[in-house]
Amino acid sequence: MKYYELEYIINEFDKNYGDLKPFLKFNNVFQLLIAVVLSAQCTDKRVNIITDKLFKQYFKPSDLASKKIENFEEEIKTCGMFHNKAKNLIAASKILAEKYNDVVPENFDALLSLPGVGRKSANVILGTYFNEDRFPVDTHVFRVANRIGLADSNTPEKTENQLTETITPSLWMKMHRWLIQHGRIYCTARNPKCPECFLKNYCKYYKNLKHK
Repeated sequence: MKYYELEYIINEFDKNYGDLKPFLKFNNVFQLLIAVVLSAQCTDKRVNIITDKLFKQYFKPSDLASKKIENFEEEIKTCGMFHNKAKNLIAASKILAEKYNDVVPENFDALLSLPGVGRKSANVILGTYFNEDRFPVDTHVFRVANRIGLADSNTPEKTENQLTETITPSLWMKMHRWLIQHGRIYCTARNPKCPECFLKNYCKYYKNLKHK
């Protein structure tokens, strides 16, 4: 992608979406970790409904570490893959309570070692709560970035590498949220609203559609 095209896309995102707040609700970093793990293959809207009740009980890892899995499953059962998520969150809480003295570490490798926390989740936690320059790549970011032409890869990690090579670090978290928002409004997985999209004249996917 040419420099002026990237600048145009950034300016249009900024003009249309501005400074977006995090989509997940939380009061501290442990609650953010819970929300991020729950958000895998589940909408942020659904996660926020679930955590509205959860966060009245769970403020720190030790609050959840001793919970019985079947009881916690009942509290998150409206979320996809709730069995694995319950198992992972309780296991992660035990590690945080015992090894890290109830503190969520500000360290990428330490976060990756926690059950249920992958690369995207660790980047979300570090970028959202600790204000680090990170570029989390979820399904929306992966789809939209590759459709537009900001990236050209077949894996989230390669997409992340390409995005971080071409976009200024101070914009990484902003662009992360812009791409998610764009994927929800215009660049949906099925039947994207290309004719209505304000980026269509600079979009690789739309250009290819026009030439078919």
